[in-house]
Amino acid sequence: MSNKEQYIRKPDWLKIKLNTNESYTGLKKLMRENNLHTVCEEAKCPNIHECWAERKTATFMILGGTCTRACRFCAVNSGLPTELDLQEPERVAESVALMGLKHAVITAVARDDLKDGGAAVFADTVRKVRKRNPFCSIEVLPSDMMGVYENLKTLMDARPNILNHNIETVRRLTPTVRARATYERSLEFLRRAKEMQPDIPTKSSIMVGLGETKEELLETMDDLRANDVNILTIGQYLQPTKKHIKLEKYYTPEEFAELKDIAMSKGFSHCESGPLVRSSYHADEQVNSAQAEEARRAN
Repeated sequence: MSNKEQYIRKPDWLKIKLNTNESYTGLKKLMRENNLHTVCEEAKCPNIHECWAERKTATFMILGGTCTRACRFCAVNSGLPTELDLQEPERVAESVALMGLKHAVITAVARDDLKDGGAAVFADTVRKVRKRNPFCSIEVLPSDMMGVYENLKTLMDARPNILNHNIETVRRLTPTVRARATYERSLEFLRRAKEMQPDIPTKSSIMVGLGETKEELLETMDDLRANDVNILTIGQYLQPTKKHIKLEKYYTPEEFAELKDIAMSKGFSHCESGPLVRSSYHADEQVNSAQAEEARRAN
């Protein structure tokens, strides 16, 4: 076995403890009964057992379970969607209530087949969740909606508590890693969201291990800060199947800690950085931490 093959072997710090207690099985049953999708399941998130069994949190994935894009890193099913369920927002709101969530994360598959990119259903979901759960904060994680200004405005007019859109990777690797999305359009999407609603925090995420350099990661941080992004998450890319883009490197916990320190020094109000970190991992804590840091800096 070559040194390269030995290095790529999954390290001990990526071993996951499975927990299928009543909270996990109950949440799974709730999702199926309400015909809801979660990115936790569809994207094969490594934290699903911790979030579902211990934290009782989930990230709802609306607009169906089929994405119109086929990004090379993502395990979500891709193809041509055949559904648009206008009752979905009400079911999400009811599920948030039944779970007793204080912070709800709502993402969606890319719906490039729809003129508005799914913005109307997204906005309706935000409003329905807020009406049914007035004390629950709402984080949205949309695609770039093809960069159409009106689509983003439809979503931002619903005033989510936080707007999250993932840059995913560095500029050089974007054409290889992401389908249809562009690096500059994601930056513009984040900038416009802040211009529309200056008081709503923005957030983005970077995967590492795809062959990027440290210098490129720092450049991406700078680009996000130049577009006034407040919160950053950094996590390890894990190759879902052999058909997906190849993993090039496992970062150590120490490297993730260093990236967090650098991000904070660049002005992010919060950075969640670690091997198993995903965009919505401990999302409720991220918001609270960011607000506390902004207040500290203001004083």
